[in-house]
Amino acid sequence: MEYKITGNDMQMLTIEMSQQEKVFATAGAMIYMSGNMNMSTSSRGSGMMGGIKRKMIGESFLFTEFVPQGGSGILTFAGPAPGTIKPLQVAPGKEYILQKGSFLCAVEGVNLEMTKQEKMSSSFFGGTGWWLQRVSGTGTVFIHTFGNLVEMELKPGQSIKVDTEMVVGWEPSVSYEITKAGSMKTAVFGGEGLFLNHLKGPGKVMLQSMTVKKFAKALRQHMPSQSSTTRSSSSSRSGRR
Repeated sequence: MEYKITGNDMQMLTIEMSQQEKVFATAGAMIYMSGNMNMSTSSRGSGMMGGIKRKMIGESFLFTEFVPQGGSGILTFAGPAPGTIKPLQVAPGKEYILQKGSFLCAVEGVNLEMTKQEKMSSSFFGGTGWWLQRVSGTGTVFIHTFGNLVEMELKPGQSIKVDTEMVVGWEPSVSYEITKAGSMKTAVFGGEGLFLNHLKGPGKVMLQSMTVKKFAKALRQHMPSQSSTTRSSSSSRSGRR
């Protein structure tokens, strides 16, 4: 298998697969594929309960599997929003915990399963929900982030505090908990919310520069409201009389 990532702000992943090689992806990620590509759906061994857990965090209930027939094939994926695609290598002893929405696709040999938050406070206030995704096994995993990707290698004892929705993934060796953003005054008037994610090394941490929610909020400030649209329409009708 060979792959190429193209684009800057709206990246695409193109994979060239040999005959009978297999890639599985989140539903709706495929952009185009060669005519000899066979496509099917699978729960990837997690069964009905695994699909329900994925659905609870906003992921697809089933995965889509792709296998070329009669020769090599081409397959292209893209994320649901402008952002960055990043390959990760997993192997025994080298796993990752991923936020919801960050998994794009992976090769056969990679396992994707749901894992619970260690602390209940993290699930309620951390922006990640009760369930996270763990990738293990052997092979290449491709993730998608909204905006730019920031990677940090935390040393033992080194920690960072991050906006609750900016964390994309981390190695299991990194501890993860929720901490207050500061005083109530800071939380209310500072615009940073009540809580932050507190990540402590050792291990790799991956962050994104934007979230869909923040991007939508920024756009809404520049969109006409329903009342202003109604007034404009009324003024236009009055002017034609």
